[in-house]
Amino acid sequence: MPPKKAAAAEKKVLLGRPGNNLKIGIVGLPNVGKSSFFNVLSKTDLGKAANFPYATINPEEARIPVPDPRFDWLCDLYKPASKVPAFLTCIDIAGLTAGASTGAGLGNAFLSHVRAVDGIFQVVRAFDDAEVIHVEGDVDPCRDMEIISTELRLKDIEWVEKHLDGLKKTGRALGNTSLADKAKKEEIATVEKIYNVLTKENKDVRKVEWNNKEIDVVNGLQLLTAKPVTYLVNLSERDYIRKKNKWLPKIKAWIDEHNPGDPLIPFSVALEERLANMSDEERKEEEQRLGVTSALGKITQAGYSSLDLIRYFTCGPDEVRAWTIRKGTKAPQAAGVIHSDFENKFVCGEIMSYEDLREYGSEAAVKAAGKLRQQGKPYEMVDGDIAYWKAGA
Repeated sequence: MPPKKAAAAEKKVLLGRPGNNLKIGIVGLPNVGKSSFFNVLSKTDLGKAANFPYATINPEEARIPVPDPRFDWLCDLYKPASKVPAFLTCIDIAGLTAGASTGAGLGNAFLSHVRAVDGIFQVVRAFDDAEVIHVEGDVDPCRDMEIISTELRLKDIEWVEKHLDGLKKTGRALGNTSLADKAKKEEIATVEKIYNVLTKENKDVRKVEWNNKEIDVVNGLQLLTAKPVTYLVNLSERDYIRKKNKWLPKIKAWIDEHNPGDPLIPFSVALEERLANMSDEERKEEEQRLGVTSALGKITQAGYSSLDLIRYFTCGPDEVRAWTIRKGTKAPQAAGVIHSDFENKFVCGEIMSYEDLREYGSEAAVKAAGKLRQQGKPYEMVDGDIAYWKAGA
């Protein structure tokens, strides 16, 4: 008898909502620079930047182009009539205060807005300015981060408790025979595990290794602490230019202790606001003079990556376009982002890598080198693939 094939490793399910149109929310205490950051990020004046708590109540939304040198190079090569980069949908959410989980301030509305996004930009204030009041009285970024972490976790505990009570009520009548009953019991055990992570281990849900069945349960609960967080530390312009701030080491230590592995990006809203009002040439000159560059591109890319998003390209003289998909997306579903018919009537994809096109210089040269591949339904897309889809009639 031939030896049995080794079982293929189970593909890890991603935490979070499945889909390509994911959103990231800008979160923080009042008056830390959230709306001003949103305004320069989106180059609009949608977020009401004002010197009092709750200046933003309804979340404002903007689509931010994600900078990508590969996209720029492809546009130079094809010189298309239309250029469409990848976008990150960004939402400015009202400031959170201590007690939000019990409804203080605009607590309930705030937390429902956070639940509706897929990832979090947490803006942390590390600048002193007597003219911009701090809701807690003084500047202490570690205390502010603790407040937000606590409020999000408390709301999750309340949410999980309610869900667990409901499951246990229906679970009393469960037997051991049917598969449905066994699945329900497994779900109850997973929700209890989630509850213990939040209450006994005092951890965020995203900081625990879950198996695929458990991730399905976690995703169904849409928990606040399951969302990826990127910490954005808002410095004064002077501190950002000299790359020094008394709070930065303490903030880094807090993240390492409470949420190890989460990205930390220092930036300066004051500087970004100044640069945003300049022409492209003036901005480059000013950045050279100061010896710094705007952090907005880095922040946008970090948010995009935190949501496990990648992109592939379609290229031609009419259009060069980046299409956003999640890591692990197969070829038919990637084609379906353009049009559902491409997924339903999928035949194959002609795929080349960006690196190969860059190396050989033209599609014809890539083809001649045997680097243009025909890929079928099982193919998993790679970030930077260039695709031509073939679909049936």
